Amino acid sequence: MFSLDSLRTEIETELQRLDYNRSPQTLYEPIDYSLSLGGKRIRPIMCLASCELFTDEYQKAMPAALALEMFHNFTLLHDDVMDKAELRRNKPTVCAQWNNNVAILSGDAMLIEAYKLLSQVDSPAFSLILNTFNQTAIEVCEGQQYDMDFEKTLSVSVDEYMEMIRLKTAVLLAASIKIGALIGGATDSEIQSLYRFGTEIGLSFQLQDDVLDTYGDEATFGKAIGGDIMDNKKTFLLVAALDKASSAQRQELVDWINAENPDRTKKINAVKKIYDKIGVRRDAEERINELSASALEILRSMEISAEGKRFLTDFATSLIKRTR
Repeated sequence: MFSLDSLRTEIETELQRLDYNRSPQTLYEPIDYSLSLGGKRIRPIMCLASCELFTDEYQKAMPAALALEMFHNFTLLHDDVMDKAELRRNKPTVCAQWNNNVAILSGDAMLIEAYKLLSQVDSPAFSLILNTFNQTAIEVCEGQQYDMDFEKTLSVSVDEYMEMIRLKTAVLLAASIKIGALIGGATDSEIQSLYRFGTEIGLSFQLQDDVLDTYGDEATFGKAIGGDIMDNKKTFLLVAALDKASSAQRQELVDWINAENPDRTKKINAVKKIYDKIGVRRDAEERINELSASALEILRSMEISAEGKRFLTDFATSLIKRTR
């Protein structure tokens, strides 16, 4: 099959079947609300698609696909609390719609629901699937901690940043592909190749997000441009700029980072001007192209169906080249 629309429709249908009309309402309603906000459903799609590479019974991976989406949304609830975020997908975050305590507890419940969904997987490889899920879960926490640690320092190298986004973002995408392949009955070699493919696509995806937040078109990006700059977020652009800047450029960047209540337009334009002079957008785009080329070469070298290879290639390319 390998139809993006069909897979996404199946996932949405199954998510809607999850019944959170329970008591206490203030615990379960935020879960339903969070899942209803939509999203790209990248992780469950990749889980089902990678399973379909090796078996026609790809629906066997649906409980795992839903577990991965539930886990991903759990992390968003807690991230929004830590970031004091008010909007998610142009709608109020759970912590804004209710409060931080509700977001924390509903997020905890979502994590438990993710494991309940994962327990429904019927596969001889269940032990490996559970180990992969657990290892990924702790790595995502490690990535989030690094991200928070980086907020307190300017001394972050590009390599450190790449390791942080590998943990915070890329491993969950890679694990989604790996778990689907495990359920489908892939060989160890095939699983390792797909995991590397997923990791490099995940890194590219996050770097593209960094670029879009600063250089995207608000009309298509779906949110205000320059949020990372205003929040002094350690992105590839800022980390690379601090590394490559002249003394004067670095001081100007530091002054903007330390500025209290700066004018939004002035700060964004000034920082972008420094980025442009240093060339960090070009550096990011070159890194994206290198990672995506490596990922697609891994896929090309695999002995899987032409249809499946084409689907994963097209889907990966759409993630990397997206404008929102």
